[in-house]
Amino acid sequence: MSRVALVTGGTRGIGAAISVALKNAGYRVAANYAGNDEKANAFHEATGVPVFKWDVSDYAACGEGIARIESEIGPVEILVNNAGITRDAMFHKMTPQQWHEVINTNLTGLFNMTHQVWTGMRDRSFGRIVNISSINGQKGQMGQANYSAAKAGDLGFTKALAQEGAAKNITVNAICPGYIGTEMVLAVPEKVLNERIIPQIPVGRLGEPEEIARCVTFLASDDAGFITGSTLTANGGQFFV
Repeated sequence: MSRVALVTGGTRGIGAAISVALKNAGYRVAANYAGNDEKANAFHEATGVPVFKWDVSDYAACGEGIARIESEIGPVEILVNNAGITRDAMFHKMTPQQWHEVINTNLTGLFNMTHQVWTGMRDRSFGRIVNISSINGQKGQMGQANYSAAKAGDLGFTKALAQEGAAKNITVNAICPGYIGTEMVLAVPEKVLNERIIPQIPVGRLGEPEEIARCVTFLASDDAGFITGSTLTANGGQFFV
């Protein structure tokens, strides 16, 4: 029977593309979402991917949601930690709430989700964890001290956990997308996109969500079994590490 893949934030943007790509690759996919019932239900109707609602910043809710998925679909063997939010502000204006909301979702959410499936992966001697970080976790970004800190933390989490999982055939890797043509990025004023963002990207365009999804599909596959603790940058040449 095909493996079960769980994608957080899996009904919109990059997450939706990942869910569809994994389904097309033969996985049984479950897509988590936090709040937009209308978009999630439309995604389910369009793709047939089952959707499950909970907030990844809530540890207990993660446990309950994963238990439901494992009861209805099967044990989670591939986890894609994609859920993320932004609460941008210059640091001198950033509130504690803006800081904690982003850290709790974008960093603590990785612990909350991964911790729930880790023992099962160890017991089965197989697992794939793919963490969606960001170019701004690598280079930083003005007005995103909270987001950049969380996404940089995702990379440290990836490297540390990869060392723990290796002996149990569990790989843990990260992907750092650059500017991708999602609803969030396309909401940026066209003048800003064309004059300030795209000129920084050597390939001369935004990335497509499907390009990130193909990276995930590879890292989730048996072909990527010797790759762990790695960060795959997909940013059109905007930033090199």
